[in-house]
Amino acid sequence: MDDFQKLLALLPPSIAEALVLRGFTKLTPVQERVLDPGLSATDLRIASQTGSGKTVAVGFVLAPAIAALVEERNASGKPTGASKPYALLIAPTRELAAQLGKELGWLFAKMKVGVSVVAGGASYRDEHRALTSQPMIVVGTPGRLFDHLDRGSIDPSSVGAVVLDEADRMLELGFRDELESILAKLPAERRTHLVSATFAREVLHLANRYQKNATLVQGTVLGDANEDIEHIVHLVHLNERENALVNILLMSPGERTLMFVRMRADATDLAQRMTRAGFPALALSGELEQHERNRTLDNFRRGTVLTLVATDVAARGLDVPDVAQVIHVDAPTNADGLTHRSGRTGRAGQKGTSIVLVEPGAKLRVTEIMRRARIKATWAKVPSRDDIYLAADDRLAAELEANAANPVDGRMDALASRLLKKHEAKDLVRLLVQRTRHDGPTEPRNVTQLIVPFKTPEPDRDRRDGKKGFWKKDPPKHHGTKPWKPRDRSQESRERGHEAPRHEAPRERAYESRERTHETPRAHEAPKERAHETPKERAHETPKERAHEAPKERAHETPKERAHEAPKERKHEAPKERTHEKPRTHEAPKERAHEKPRAHEAPKERTHEKPRAHEAPKERTHEAPKERSSDTPRHRKRAAPRDNTAIEKAREAARERRLGTPALDQPGAGNATPKRKKKKY
Repeated sequence: MDDFQKLLALLPPSIAEALVLRGFTKLTPVQERVLDPGLSATDLRIASQTGSGKTVAVGFVLAPAIAALVEERNASGKPTGASKPYALLIAPTRELAAQLGKELGWLFAKMKVGVSVVAGGASYRDEHRALTSQPMIVVGTPGRLFDHLDRGSIDPSSVGAVVLDEADRMLELGFRDELESILAKLPAERRTHLVSATFAREVLHLANRYQKNATLVQGTVLGDANEDIEHIVHLVHLNERENALVNILLMSPGERTLMFVRMRADATDLAQRMTRAGFPALALSGELEQHERNRTLDNFRRGTVLTLVATDVAARGLDVPDVAQVIHVDAPTNADGLTHRSGRTGRAGQKGTSIVLVEPGAKLRVTEIMRRARIKATWAKVPSRDDIYLAADDRLAAELEANAANPVDGRMDALASRLLKKHEAKDLVRLLVQRTRHDGPTEPRNVTQLIVPFKTPEPDRDRRDGKKGFWKKDPPKHHGTKPWKPRDRSQESRERGHEAPRHEAPRERAYESRERTHETPRAHEAPKERAHETPKERAHETPKERAHEAPKERAHETPKERAHEAPKERKHEAPKERTHEKPRTHEAPKERAHEKPRAHEAPKERTHEKPRAHEAPKERTHEAPKERSSDTPRHRKRAAPRDNTAIEKAREAARERRLGTPALDQPGAGNATPKRKKKKY
């Protein structure tokens, strides 16, 4: 008797028969370990990598007690009324619940044990009808299972075992309250089992509350990645992800591919774009109705469509055979998500590929996720056009060589002979190859070949304390530099030549004098030197309030800033040249015709000023006459008084023409009111 037969002898005969009919020839490590007789009465924490047969291992754990209960019910008859199951299995998603029910259904089929699934999206009436058939095993999602317990459809008094599958995912989805409420309704004397590929800290806290003397059963080392999965990382710009996906699918045509995205809308949109590109695809997300989810998964399992675009709803427990590759279109956010997503391929000993598309700015984050997941990934460039054509030619050549030894139909042989008589062999082969479209349903896309920065470092499982488990980072090393210590600023100051320490009084600085822009003048204070103050800051002071100050040189002040000072108070200042300054109405002009000449000021030329009508011409005997032959009336300086009679007459005539009224010296002028024309804007 081989080892497989010895293990089958530890199971009930009906379970062993079901395994043989299913085609089992050996058991996985986790399935062998749960058959230990010493674990028959303890709570278990079953941990193993994805695709290692944990669901069947759970069936092995439940089988002995269910077999004994079946014999008891056969002798006494089935109970009536509310359903009285022996085992409750709780799963985070509908798909995982359906998967668990399907696996346990064939395993307990020979024992004639009913398995019912209750999950959101299904009809309560149909589920209630299924529960009245008294199934021994009930699988459900937390919300729907709590509803049936609350309504009385399920009697929890006979429950002897409860299994939490993927408990970390249930906590992430916010089912903590439902889980605690369900566990509170169950009998205290029961077995509680946890099953997952990873155990988060929150799950362990929950398990410690409800498990008694739990035993850890590991099929593989906790946290180890599946060695049957090859991990590849491509650096891709965000706007070139669709082109990269097309090239990846062209490298492996005809293989079943599962793509993961983060948002529901992205799943639908990407499935449509892949279909337009020549790769029929379907979307699977939480916004679909349950019957639509089931139909989508059935089409993917049967091979009607070879590409499925899904959210993380399909990352847990989805068991689809022959998934060749998993593509992470949106990179996972944590190590557990990467492990469970990638676990949809490489199941039951088969090989698979996990491909992650990473934007250049996220490579460090993805590298850290890979390290935490203990995954050794290969950073490679996206397949190019030449790579795709070369791979397609190699596949066609290998297929022709493999079929060369097969028997040939006579009709095909006669057709080949006839074609060879009319065409050259090389031309004929070229035409036939073109018709096969062996390079895929569409042309390869152009993708920027980014430089691969590095390879993910191989994780080291040995901790510094010598135990197995997660590794620790070594403290940072100082490469020939001094260790850090607080800076002594006083010492640095002395080294730079400043002998005064920081605690001494600061040196007197001229620019640190107090501003007094908002203070009223104080009579008891002596006037201070305030050369740093601008005239604007002293605008509130009147000349009277500054009479106590000695006259100072204020060459930096502009005439505008000194407009508030009367001319009398500036006799001590030398006159300045202001040829390019515009006249200001608020200041008393210095060099205008109506201003009396000052004895201390020399007369200045003001050739740039326009003649002002309001200024009366005055005799300026102190000015020497100058020759102004080139001056125009516009720029001419005011000269000696002249007779303006002709000018006044010209103005009156212009006024008459403009307003239509007679001049003052014409008949009819009188008191006539002139009519003004409206201005046109």
